[in-house]
Formats: sequence, C-alpha cells, structure tokens
Amino acid sequence: MIKFGPSGAPERFYDEGHKNTEEMPLWIKENGLDCFEYSFGRGVNLGEAKAKSIAEAFKKENIEISVHAPYFINLATPEETKAENSFNYILSSAVVGKIMGANRVVFHPAAQGKETRETAVNRTIARLIELKSIIEERGLTDIKFCPETMGKIAQIGTIEEVTHFCTLADFYYPTVDFGHVNAREQGSLKTKEDYLVRLNYMINILGYEKVNDMHVHFSKVEYTAKGEKRHLTFEDTVFGPDYKPFIESIVELNLHPYIVSESAGTQADDAKTMKDYYESLIK
Repeated sequence: MIKFGPSGAPERFYDEGHKNTEEMPLWIKENGLDCFEYSFGRGVNLGEAKAKSIAEAFKKENIEISVHAPYFINLATPEETKAENSFNYILSSAVVGKIMGANRVVFHPAAQGKETRETAVNRTIARLIELKSIIEERGLTDIKFCPETMGKIAQIGTIEEVTHFCTLADFYYPTVDFGHVNAREQGSLKTKEDYLVRLNYMINILGYEKVNDMHVHFSKVEYTAKGEKRHLTFEDTVFGPDYKPFIESIVELNLHPYIVSESAGTQADDAKTMKDYYESLIK
C-alpha cells in the first residue's frame, strides 16, 4: 500500500504547539498522511525507553515510521576504522529503529573522495557484501536497508549504482531521491517519460516487487555544477523536479512506494499535495 509523509518535523508542527515525537503520529493522521521518517542525522542517541514510547504512539495511530541513519556514513573509505564506524551507524540505526517500530533504514552509501569512481564504487560494493553477512549474523534481515541516490556529483549514489547495490541482498531496497537525481543530472527530470525510463531500468534489474516497495524521497532541490545545493519547497518556480510527472509515472506502472517529502519546512504540506494528486488519478 502506497504511503505519503514527511521527513522530520515540519515548521507547522511546532507552530501549532507540538514538541515531542510521540505527538507526531496523531498530527500526521489528522493531516491525512500515512508515514513519517525519523532522522538519526547526527548520531543514534535515542534511549530504549524513548524508542519504545515512540513505537507505542505510532502503533496507536497506525502510522508507519522509517529511520534515516547518520549522515557520516562512507562505505568507500580506505580507512578500516571509518568503515567500521559506518557499519555501526547503519546497524545501530536498525536496532534502535526496530524498537521504534521501523522496518526500513535509509542510509547514504559513500563518497568518492580522492580515488577514482571505479575504485570507490567497488569498495562500496565489497563493504555492502560484508555488511550483508553482519546483518544476517545479527538477525536483522526483517529490516529493509535502503541505500539512497545522492545529489552531489562527488558522492556515490547514481540510480545505476544504487540499483546495483540492491542486487547484493534481498533486504537491500533502493531509496530514490528524485530531487537528488535531478540535481546531479542537472535538471534531467521534466516529463513522465523521464521517470518511466529510470523506473523501468530499475524494474528490469531488481524486479517489480522490490521497486514496488522502494523508498522515495521527493522535493525540489537547488543545484550547481557540482550537484545538490539545498532543498526547497514546492513553491519554488526555478528548480525542479515537478512532482506531477513522477506521480503519473508510478500510477502508470502500478507502483506503491513509501514516499517521503524532504521539502524545507513544508514537508507535510507537500507530501499531502502529492497524495492528493495521486488519489485524483486513481479514482
């Protein structure tokens, strides 16, 4: 079943007097949405009691929660200590996320650094294979681990790279951030066909079921020649991508992903805009 929701707390959540994550699921439900992404951006610092409290609140309102692992992950690093830290960020996000009721962990895969792209990508692949074994050993295979497409050209995470990463384990699912794709490809996403080409590419490699259940981030993103600069809102008229061709493409392909808005401050409103358009097309 397709789901729409925000990443993090929108400005309006605080403007209306809310403070705690436990208040989020009812607020999301009242705003006609279905899911929420909790970010461990600066580290996995959530205690077990708080994690359980969040889980209870989301379960009560039947709102699905996902988690985003810390931003410091780099599976292409040549330094083993940093690689171990990256593994720990992903695994601890999964362990705490599971207590919170999450069944998917989004993570940034890697950065190219000073090496060739081929070297960096190959090291990322090797590390993902190593991570697969650890996930299996720790009994975390019921979690979806979701490497994300990245917006800066120096980062590892094209659609092609992420699609390949997701062939390495049954529990690796893609996170396609279409704002990132559009930014790194310098404004490539304009028409429904632009989305269909990319989605069909993924389906041909990963199969319909995995793409049907993929994770999606969507927002307009300002970019430079180096790729992503900053996330915007749907109100922006300069940068893309436009959500309508994307929604039309998933309706045409009968896909039902988990769609998270990362708009800057208006993420719940923009998620609802996407949901309303989706529902208008399937009536």
